Amino acid sequence: MKSFILVFIGGGLGSGLRYLISNAINQYSKVLPYGTFTVNILGCLLIGIILGYAQKENVLSSNQTLLLATGFCGGFTTFSAFANENLELIKNGEIFNFSVYTIGSILIGILVVFIGFYLTNR
Repeated sequence: MKSFILVFIGGGLGSGLRYLISNAINQYSKVLPYGTFTVNILGCLLIGIILGYAQKENVLSSNQTLLLATGFCGGFTTFSAFANENLELIKNGEIFNFSVYTIGSILIGILVVFIGFYLTNR
């Protein structure tokens, strides 16, 4: 239960910050959603720093890692978790699984968003 609460709190904070940053930047962009792009890239950098620091220095407890990486970064952007999982597949030499996961996630994700829109707007 403690793990759930840590992820819940971190996720809420990350989601709130994502909302603020995305809206602040997107209001000035009419062509592309630069706010979302910015949040995704910042989230990837942040999860890399948190997990890299935790591994190298061994100073973050599993609870702190849950709060910061799983909770905050996961709430800030699930893209950071997606990128980290892909990095793990590459580091483990699982190039086929990396390719299937990456291409499948992007293509199927876009497809099911389309299906969802289609089902609700037909």
